[in-house]
Amino acid sequence: MLAAGYYDFVSEELEKEKAPMKAAQRTDKSPMNEAVAWESVLQRDASADDRFLYGVTTTGIYCRPSCPSRRPKRDNVAFFSSAEAAEHAGFRACLRCRPNRAKSSNPAVQRARDYIDNHITDLSEEPITLELLGEESGLSPYHLQRKFKELVGLTPAQYIRARKSERLKDELKRGETVSRATFGAGYSSSSRVYGDANARLGMTPATYRRGGAGMRIDYLTVKTSLGTLLVGATDRGVCAVTLGDDEKYLEAALESEYPAAARSRVTALSSQLATWVEEIVAAVDGERARPNVPLDVQASVFQWKVWRELQKIPFGETRTYTEIAEAIGSPRAARAVASACATNPVSVVIPCHRVVTRGGGLGGYRWGIERKRRLVEKEHSARERGTS
Repeated sequence: MLAAGYYDFVSEELEKEKAPMKAAQRTDKSPMNEAVAWESVLQRDASADDRFLYGVTTTGIYCRPSCPSRRPKRDNVAFFSSAEAAEHAGFRACLRCRPNRAKSSNPAVQRARDYIDNHITDLSEEPITLELLGEESGLSPYHLQRKFKELVGLTPAQYIRARKSERLKDELKRGETVSRATFGAGYSSSSRVYGDANARLGMTPATYRRGGAGMRIDYLTVKTSLGTLLVGATDRGVCAVTLGDDEKYLEAALESEYPAAARSRVTALSSQLATWVEEIVAAVDGERARPNVPLDVQASVFQWKVWRELQKIPFGETRTYTEIAEAIGSPRAARAVASACATNPVSVVIPCHRVVTRGGGLGGYRWGIERKRRLVEKEHSARERGTS
């Protein structure tokens, strides 16, 4: 998505989170009964999921022992005590068993979630209904819907749509044709995938695969109290909000984000985009709690959960990365929350500047720590005056 080195997100919070990761790395170097661990993998033993993870060297993917994917050859397996250790070794999380996410504290909800993850590719042949999930989880459809939303942050239907969207994007990135990616992601027809892609991707699958080719992005740059602001938008809504000192740098960043899209600078101050820019500038100046603009951004399930939680932070207040992780039901995912903040493509609109470290420090900010400080101070002062 964004160019390497585009983020400057180094915070005290992340440094604190590195300590457990380093400890996990030391654990991985200590003796492990790999014979017992391998037997747990062969048996898909869910009780071992909290004890270790395994990575497959030929694919670069790491999984839980209970993962339903095909068992690898023993010679191609490495064992890890944590997701952090596996990722430090260069492995990426499996999209089926989600080893980098905390399991639900509710076994019934976890059974429903596992069923969705394990059957997402079968959706083109057999839909997953709330009644079916109720049978799998042991809860009534009504109670499952309520508990699932409470613990996961999404309804079962929303979670299914988000998982299909994630898989579609993954299939397309691997070079699959649109038709193969469509059914591989669990869509029953091309019309369904195109309809869902318009809502989730902001463009058709074919356009996404071509890096945004055929998509038009209009953008405006204006001077604000925090430097230059660039706002880019498609016909569906705002897709980029960036801050900096160098207008050319911000334009280059937009090009890096959408390399194949047609980008056009807007000069007419009476345009719809100009209206959205006014809303965002008011937020930059601490005069508005939340800009009233539509968004057209791409995100994973986890990113959406984090970003929605950020939008719930009251104007003039802050939350820690750990508090956000706890609020979305993943208390051990503070580092992942920080990563979701760092990849927020629409600063201020999704207020990642309102997230700070546990010690009360500002932490890092993609657009510069001083801008974060001034944003927080502006909002706090406006709240004190009661002018927001």
